[in-house]
Amino acid sequence: MTFLPVETQMETLREGLEEIYTEEALCDKLEASRREGRPLRVKQGFDPTAPDIHLGHTVGLCVLRRFQDLGHQVVVIVGDFTALVGDPSGRNKTRPRLTREEILSNAETYREQFSRVLDPERTEVRFNGDWFAEMDFAGILELSSRFTVARMMERDDFHKRYTEGRPISVHEFLYPLMQGYDSVEIRADVEIGATEQTFNLLAARHIQKEYGMEPQVALTFPVLTGLDGVQRMSKSLGNYVGVTDAPEDMYGKVMSIPDELMPEWYRMVSGLGAEAMREALEGLEAGGNPLERKDALAAAIVGRFHTPEAVTEARAHFDRVVRRKESPDEVPVAEVPANAEGVPIANLLKETGLAPSTSEARRLVKGGGVQVDDSKWTDPQSRIPAEPGTEIRLKVGKRRFLRVRFGGGSV
Repeated sequence: MTFLPVETQMETLREGLEEIYTEEALCDKLEASRREGRPLRVKQGFDPTAPDIHLGHTVGLCVLRRFQDLGHQVVVIVGDFTALVGDPSGRNKTRPRLTREEILSNAETYREQFSRVLDPERTEVRFNGDWFAEMDFAGILELSSRFTVARMMERDDFHKRYTEGRPISVHEFLYPLMQGYDSVEIRADVEIGATEQTFNLLAARHIQKEYGMEPQVALTFPVLTGLDGVQRMSKSLGNYVGVTDAPEDMYGKVMSIPDELMPEWYRMVSGLGAEAMREALEGLEAGGNPLERKDALAAAIVGRFHTPEAVTEARAHFDRVVRRKESPDEVPVAEVPANAEGVPIANLLKETGLAPSTSEARRLVKGGGVQVDDSKWTDPQSRIPAEPGTEIRLKVGKRRFLRVRFGGGSV
């Protein structure tokens, strides 16, 4: 197989990256790849902690796609076992643990979502449960012996939690070791990850050397800020745009971001070409109407994952429902079993899919973002009357509507 000159490849790969550990090592690997006619194996891992891949994930997926376009092999790790531990990166407390059933249910959707950015023909999808499910306790002890506690405590989030007296569970120490062992199993030449993953990526280099392998090159890219404009985009924080979101939801979410986020989102997730990107950023610097700039950003993002017709319909939906505060033309209907004692509002939001979790539903209600038949409800403990044959209309935020009929059947 013939590859482009190393410097030509490097010009493509440097785009949008934060750090390369190290650039010299990457050049050496690319040169060996050209000499041997062998594609590099380029890895990124995703833990299926929720069923949706979001825009933050696409930043890394686009880096992987550039490797594919240069002729290299992408290996996507679906972390069905690392998700049981929970990545502690950037966390000030231990993650809540998911059940294996929840994780596998979420993972079912990932392969199709990867294909929205990656070339499926050049994407190898592996589940790390393939090797960790077979690893016995002796193997865990062997892996754990390859890393010191002192090295682990160099990690910023662990060090901060320890000095502030917040608990660190022993199982959290396993996460970077498991991520590193993934690189051993699939013989990774390169691994990419967000900047918050730097410790894990470098730990993998150490683990590979411990198992007698040439260490991978680690590439980091910036973390995308979420819808709130404060914290990183995260499934568990609920401040994300899913790549499978309906066009009107995707458009409306983008229109809700703070104005100061627009340059970052244009650069990282708009999908615009170099010339269109330059014009967009120059337009932001020049001022003007921020709504027009945000509309163009929302249209670009919706257009990446949906059709041009969907962009037009999403824009019209936003104008009608949000700007003119009219009801949408079609409101979906959910059939929910009747209950003489009423249904807790937070449970109803979770069961009908208007909130990803009961805790998020409670937050939405407390924040005044939920209306029942045009009346705002702010007590998450309150119950909605659910007599047989009755119907209510739910509104969550500015854009989500649902009619609920109580009687029989299921949601």
